[in-house]
This record gives sequence, C-alpha cells and structure tokens, in this order.
Amino acid sequence: MTSLTTEQLIIDIPGRAPGAPLNLSLQPGQVWGVLGPNGVGKTTLLHTLAGLREPRNGRLLLDGRPLLEIRRKRISQQMGLVFQDRQDGFPATALETALIGRHPWLSPWQMETGEDLAIAEQALDALDVMHLRDRLVSTLSGGERQRVAIATLMTQAPKIWLLDEPTNHLDLRHQTAVMKLLRSQAASNRAVFMCLHDLNLAARWCDQILLMFPDGQACWGPARDMLVTTALEKLFGQRLLSTELDGFPVFVPG
Repeated sequence: MTSLTTEQLIIDIPGRAPGAPLNLSLQPGQVWGVLGPNGVGKTTLLHTLAGLREPRNGRLLLDGRPLLEIRRKRISQQMGLVFQDRQDGFPATALETALIGRHPWLSPWQMETGEDLAIAEQALDALDVMHLRDRLVSTLSGGERQRVAIATLMTQAPKIWLLDEPTNHLDLRHQTAVMKLLRSQAASNRAVFMCLHDLNLAARWCDQILLMFPDGQACWGPARDMLVTTALEKLFGQRLLSTELDGFPVFVPG
C-alpha cells in the first residue's frame, strides 16, 4: 500500500520566513483536508508534495524511498494532482483530456488501447461529464472543466490523490458527488489530500485535518481534534458559531 511521508518538511515561499516543519504521513484510507487563509501556502505545499517544487528543508518519502531518487514516470503512476488553475495548451476534447491520465502507464509513442479508452469513459461517467466527451474543453463551464480535471485524475488511477480546491466552481449537487467520490477512493485504499476553503465540507468528509496558520505554524491530526472553534477562529481571524447536524459539526460566521 502506497504512502507519502514528509520528514521535517518546510515549504519554500519566497520572501517568507521558514514555517514550522511538517512531519506528515499520508496513508491509504485517509481523507485529508488542508485549511488556511489565502496566501498561507496550501497550493505550494501540494506542489511540493507532488515533487514539482523543491522544499526549503526536509524531504519526502514515497513508500519509504526519497522522492528525489524515484523516476518521474513512477511517481506519476503513484501520485496525481488536480491543479487549482489550468491553462488550455492546445485544443482537446473532454475525452482526449481524460486520456492524458493514461500517459504514465504507456510506453513512449504507444497509443491508448481500448482498455485505456474504457477507463477514461468510466471516469467521465463517474464525474457526470460523459455527455461532454466530444466537446472542446475550452467551451466548457468552470464546473464542467473541474469535473473533467478530476476525471483525468481518476483515469490516471494513482494511489495518492492531491487536489487543490476540488469543489471549485461546482454547484451543490456536484460538490456532494465529488466529495462522495473522493471518500470512495479512500475506501479503495487510496490516500486523498486536498486543500479546501469550505469548513463544512472538511467537517463532513475529511478524517484528517491540517491547519496552516499565517505565521507559518501548523498543526494536524484527526478532524474531531482539529475542527475546534477556538483554533478555527484563530486560523481565519473570524468569529464562528458552531452546531451539530447529522453527527457532524457545522460552522457559520458569527
């Protein structure tokens, strides 16, 4: 079972003093939610975990091996990332975009097989965008593009899912559907690690929480221990009211 561990990891944010070192362990079956105000470094952390940015200090271990010693293709078979912002580099349909997720599993110049096509179609269907398969991604709405991006990650089939604001642009029904999908991936022995702004989505769907504070400090642990009103008020600089519905905490601005 694939795991990702950080040892004394300090992310590198130019112009900022070093923050607290992170010693995290992303294990199969876990759903992590990363919470913090804008500019605190959540996206930088995700890119660092994916090996796209060098840390200021510390190291990353994938199944006990230093990430720097592992070939990029092997990493991409084990880890995948949904970016917060995406650029359309060239015209592509939703299906062609989803099929990009199969590239880590193909040899150079190898074409996608019928099995690859079936995996991509199943992912588009799971994200409720199969009817858009032949549409150019550039013509889709923000929410439709987001679901195609998550379908591409699902097509990639990594063991560790890294997602930056996966519910961005999504309506309420699709927010719930995506969070259910991510929970089901964790139930299938995958680790899910995502940045969120919605406290109530984190409270409902995440079992592990990382709080990243503006002063560079951080704390993490089980959601029931982290989602405490006093800590969250300090995190966001906002008074909160809380209650409980269906066994989960709910937070609203005070």
